[in-house]
Amino acid sequence: MSEHPFRGRTIATVRDLSVDEQYYLYTKAREFKEGFEKGGDISKFRIEDPSMAVYLFFLEDSTRTKESFRNAALFHGVKVNDFNVLSSSFNKKESITDTVKMLVGYSKRTIVVTRSRQEGLCRWLEQAVGAYARDVGRDLVAFINGGDGKHEHPTQEFLDEFSFLEHLGWDRSGIHIALVGDLFHGRTVHSKVDGLKVFRQVEVDLIAPDDLAMPEHYVRKMELAGFTVRSFPSIDAYLSQRNIAPIWYFTRLQLERMGEHILEKAPMLRKAVTFRKEFMDLLPKGTRFYHPLPRHRETPTIPHFLDATPLNGWDRQSINGYFTRAVLLSMVAGKIGDDFEGAPRILPTFNEDFVQEVEVRPRRKPDYKVGIKPVENGIVIDHIGMGKDPASIWDQVDKIRRILRLDCISSHGVYKSHRTGEHKGIISLPDVLSFDRPHIKMLGAIAPGCTLNIIKEGRVERKFRIGMPPRIYNFEEISCTNEDCISHPDQHEHVIPEFHRSDEGLFVCKYCERPHTYETIWRS
Repeated sequence: MSEHPFRGRTIATVRDLSVDEQYYLYTKAREFKEGFEKGGDISKFRIEDPSMAVYLFFLEDSTRTKESFRNAALFHGVKVNDFNVLSSSFNKKESITDTVKMLVGYSKRTIVVTRSRQEGLCRWLEQAVGAYARDVGRDLVAFINGGDGKHEHPTQEFLDEFSFLEHLGWDRSGIHIALVGDLFHGRTVHSKVDGLKVFRQVEVDLIAPDDLAMPEHYVRKMELAGFTVRSFPSIDAYLSQRNIAPIWYFTRLQLERMGEHILEKAPMLRKAVTFRKEFMDLLPKGTRFYHPLPRHRETPTIPHFLDATPLNGWDRQSINGYFTRAVLLSMVAGKIGDDFEGAPRILPTFNEDFVQEVEVRPRRKPDYKVGIKPVENGIVIDHIGMGKDPASIWDQVDKIRRILRLDCISSHGVYKSHRTGEHKGIISLPDVLSFDRPHIKMLGAIAPGCTLNIIKEGRVERKFRIGMPPRIYNFEEISCTNEDCISHPDQHEHVIPEFHRSDEGLFVCKYCERPHTYETIWRS
């Protein structure tokens, strides 16, 4: 029997399901909803396993997400446990990781639905608790992200896309959507970078003033995915042109996450993204508005006068959370999915071949020296920080010596290249005859572009050019700059930071997916 395609899968981001897998979820949710509303047989979706527990591990307030998951889990006939943060010892600064390990140990099979301000929590728990579950003889634990900080909210995205498909008569040929409101903090709109890929052609109009604008790295992801992206500072500006989207997705302004300088602008910001009666006649026929809910009670971006109009798509949208989440639980529990026939998700792979041996050119004079004495046998690390300013090169030289623990007889310095006139760093290590693979990988992470020269009898015998590795990890000196990331030192979860190099040369945090330049991942 082949491995089940979904059982035990963690859904930390929308991308954890391929586009075909997402559409499978939507078609099954459609079938489940039709059976539910027409009184049909929906027993094939029900897990019915008394050995399975579903934990609602919500470290942040929630009503709709938690209640839809609770009701979905109750449908499945499994143990449902609501982890109450307020009444637990968790408030005594108990480790999140240890707490979840403890909960997982209580049942043979477990699904954990999380919500937190810590971004990347699900990805970390998948790694840390997954290993623990194997060690103690438990089934693979499925983690589902119910929202993590400003990062993502994949299950909200699934119900959103399901709602759009319903409205469009299940036509996947294209979608034109306007995203309106707090696009900076709104994790539901961040998830649309991957969720909208279920449509073959995508046009996205971003409507937000600069203080609430979509972070640039999400805009760039949309563009790389082939989306047509336009930006507007307000609804007024958007409606002054003719190409208006028939689907609008609003988010509330998360002013509680903003600094005082932004709060002073609150009335102006709200006005820019709040729909007004005077706009009604400017909308295309058949327009629908959506909102993840809840709306702000006093200053909603979709005012309450719209509730009884045909624009109201948000009421049906909110109901769909039950159906999509019930089906998602059924999938990761392994109850349904054997009939899936599409393309599976593609896990990232890393080309670790970033060390290249280069030709050694014969030279008459001694190649390298320690001080004024030529290196007879040993290693010389050359071209460190080539072309950078001397201060930056000295910093790299110091990192190499400190991190690789080169506490031996040596010399080092910053010099001008005789060939190019650019500055570069050199470290000479007499009597150090070889570097093992882990040290070479570390060298590539600290000083990409340098060369490693093996010196024998005063001549360079072999030379290696060290490229930029695809991943940087296992260094105490690196850190994600996002203070809300689960791997940030301020979270005290002792998560080992890890960064993956993007096609654009940036380093993306494995957990919160915040992009960094190479220089910013190193702690000063």
